[in-house]
Amino acid sequence: MSRSPAGACRLCLVAPPAIDAATFPDRLAVALGGGDVAALILTGSDERLLKPLVRLAQDAEVAALVVDDTRLGGRTQADGIHIETGMGELKLALEKLRGRGIVGAGNLRSRHEAMTAGEVEPDYVFFGRLDGDTAPGIFPKALELAAWWSGLFEIPAMVMGGGALASVAEAAAAGIEFVALRSAVWDHPDGPGAAVAEANRLIRATARVPA
Repeated sequence: MSRSPAGACRLCLVAPPAIDAATFPDRLAVALGGGDVAALILTGSDERLLKPLVRLAQDAEVAALVVDDTRLGGRTQADGIHIETGMGELKLALEKLRGRGIVGAGNLRSRHEAMTAGEVEPDYVFFGRLDGDTAPGIFPKALELAAWWSGLFEIPAMVMGGGALASVAEAAAAGIEFVALRSAVWDHPDGPGAAVAEANRLIRATARVPA
């Protein structure tokens, strides 16, 4: 999970909350084949369901991150953990995985919370909720926080995108390193591959690239 070499925004995917084991792996493969994806964030606790999704992501050179559960992350051989449950769990995850896996700090709702998380040096900070794509655009507070962070700090920011693909342009224009999409990809009428391709096109067209 690396930044774009040109300094542009990169796309991440959040898996839907309810995954059909019979159909979702094929849909995920199509999505990952649609264009550049930096990471896949997986929720849930079913090791048998998540493990093949982790492998699919890794085969596509996409970092697979499990939410909150370091043991499940180990059993599924995920690339890291996305922590939503606060500073205590974030510190524990960093103690276990620093140098061996990605640890992201999520559920950050203020500048103070972000700076407190930044002091322990996670691999990224995440603004917005994983299910916060209920409006077409990025939630304004999350966008403001992510843009503020990206303008000041070395640790990259990720922001939860909106329910419309066009929301990635908001993140790219603000200079945010990563933008996450959920329903905009999985519910796209032309399928998840077309959604990822279009999201990347919008990012390239809008990205703020340093001079």
